[in-house]
Amino acid sequence: MSTVDTRVRTVTGTTVVIDGHDIDTDRIIPARFLKHLTFDALGNHVFEDDRKQNHAQGVVHPFDDPARAGASILLTSKNFGCGSSREHAAQALYRWGVRAVVGETFGEIFRGNCGTIGLPCLSLSPQDAQDARTIAAADPQAETEVDLEKGTFSIGGRTFAAEISPSLRDAFLSGTWDTLTELLKSTGEVKAATARLPYLNGFRSA
Repeated sequence: MSTVDTRVRTVTGTTVVIDGHDIDTDRIIPARFLKHLTFDALGNHVFEDDRKQNHAQGVVHPFDDPARAGASILLTSKNFGCGSSREHAAQALYRWGVRAVVGETFGEIFRGNCGTIGLPCLSLSPQDAQDARTIAAADPQAETEVDLEKGTFSIGGRTFAAEISPSLRDAFLSGTWDTLTELLKSTGEVKAATARLPYLNGFRSA
């Protein structure tokens, strides 16, 4: 059976920048969109309330900026993704097109939710994060790369050390973050285990 390569080693592309500390998951995807039966359309509503507020003030939100269309790397500040544990926040960013998030620190549950969908979150020092956002803000088309093998983030000719937990790094590099694919690889073992379980084969324990 052919399998999809789920390994995540590098992410390249352009950037979108969200400034400000402590941006919580309620802002990333407002609660009213949690009623959606699938995640498919969530990318249309990422930062929806912030975007509407900016539009009313005559300000272009980064996620509405044509110069940032198609960006694959999100640059953030401190404690991004804090607040409620909604997995929809990670899904909304991914469905919009984000394939890596680079900032100072992250909400722990948010970072875990990102990990389960193949969306790495990497941490820079506060000064490096500020420098990276400054470069990105000045040049929407700056060449940018996240390298999980080297543990680096590069933008505009500069390279910064980027940290990620060893367990998540290993999961991305090996492709084991994708638990469904891992399960499908072991279909034979699953069937064998099922056959050994009496309660799945018409028997009841005494």
